[in-house]
Amino acid sequence: MKQHTAHCLIVFAAMILTSVAAARGQETDSLNHYLEAAAQNNPGLKAGFLAYKAALQKIPQAGAWQDPELEMGIFLKPMDIAGGRQAGEFKLMQMFPWFGVKKAAQAEAAHMARMACEQFRETRDNLYLQVYTEWYTLCSLQQQLINNRANKALLAQLEELAIRRFVSPPASSPAGYALPSPAPPAKDAPGAPASTGGMAGMAGMGGSSAAPGMSPEGKMASMESSGGGMADVLRIQIEMVETDSAIESLLSEIQAAKASFNALLNRPPTSEVEIPESFEQTLFLLHEAGVMNRIERQNPMLGMINEEGLAYKAKAAMDRKMSYPMLGIGLQYMLIKKTDDPMYAMSDMNGKDMFMPMLSVSIPLYRNKYKAQQRENNLWQQASREKYDNTRNALAAELYKAKHLLGDAARKVALYRKQEELANTACNLLVQEFVAGKTDLASVIQLQRQLLGYQLKKAEAIAAYNTRVASIHKLISFEKETEQ
Repeated sequence: MKQHTAHCLIVFAAMILTSVAAARGQETDSLNHYLEAAAQNNPGLKAGFLAYKAALQKIPQAGAWQDPELEMGIFLKPMDIAGGRQAGEFKLMQMFPWFGVKKAAQAEAAHMARMACEQFRETRDNLYLQVYTEWYTLCSLQQQLINNRANKALLAQLEELAIRRFVSPPASSPAGYALPSPAPPAKDAPGAPASTGGMAGMAGMGGSSAAPGMSPEGKMASMESSGGGMADVLRIQIEMVETDSAIESLLSEIQAAKASFNALLNRPPTSEVEIPESFEQTLFLLHEAGVMNRIERQNPMLGMINEEGLAYKAKAAMDRKMSYPMLGIGLQYMLIKKTDDPMYAMSDMNGKDMFMPMLSVSIPLYRNKYKAQQRENNLWQQASREKYDNTRNALAAELYKAKHLLGDAARKVALYRKQEELANTACNLLVQEFVAGKTDLASVIQLQRQLLGYQLKKAEAIAAYNTRVASIHKLISFEKETEQ
């Protein structure tokens, strides 16, 4: 039992320090760093470890001898007996259980301690999964914030271009300004100016900005273009206000998520969390048969139920041995004083104290309770086996559900990544067409909205995929996974 206790303590020390070893050489803002902090500081995990240490203390208690019994009696008036006057009597008795009872009791306590060990592992795995989930949520929100800010920067560039188009004739605006991200339009594109002079120089004149001799239809078209330019500016400003609101909402959501994350690490809610600027899809290959075999060997819930069954088996052995007689060895001491009565006085024995060895045997005569104990233990063992099968089936179903969700998340990541690439290319081309005056701003904004939506969905899909990977590792147990 001492070897088992020492082994369990070594295992638990390794479990606590696993994330510490994994975090060596990592940056202070890495996920491993936060896993280390959670393993060291989380109160729930500390409580689980203390519960395990408390369960270990049951082992020496189960193996201890029964306390000896001491009986003392003092005669208020000494009683005359043969050989003197008896003034007092003392009895000391030590009971011994049947052979093997202590060993069986210690085995039961050891299995109960291992149950606490498995419960601690389950608590640790749940904590790690929470850390992974909150971390990927923060990464997703951070990526959405970056995308919204990039979208706002593009809207600001579009606003500047729309203002230039408003204050200058449409035919001359592309010559003086172009967005940096798209490729410049072709010189022979329709609507592109042939020179920087001409009508552009007449933009500031009162009345009409059309060239002399322009027909009334041309003047009306010029006025409509000017009005459309102002509407474009206002439309862009509406989009920017909406984007500002989304950014403020994301900042608030990130603060709330950081508070939740810090709670897992037992830190103040306002503690800073370093979030990376980007995060990628975790590489993971799922083999159902191999993973299921590892779940059966390593999952702490199955381990806890298995140890429970072994504890009932050890208890059955202890109860069976307890149904055998118990032996007691003792000593009786009688305090004898001298007597002057010649009837009770004996020349050699007068006033001499007496010692008497004693032997006691318990007789388990009523067998019904012992038989009931055996039936009870057998039923508990059967219940434990059924619970094991039920939990294993539930874990298998959870694995296949996780496989489906993992595949679904992978397909979404691939879909949104492809859509983002296509939308980004289309958006660059459409911006160039807008610069060249071949399309309207509404089309640019609509496509930009689609691009932003694909970027946000991609970040959410990557976070969901990585979380599903972490949940599968949790089924196997993070400790075993990191040791391999």
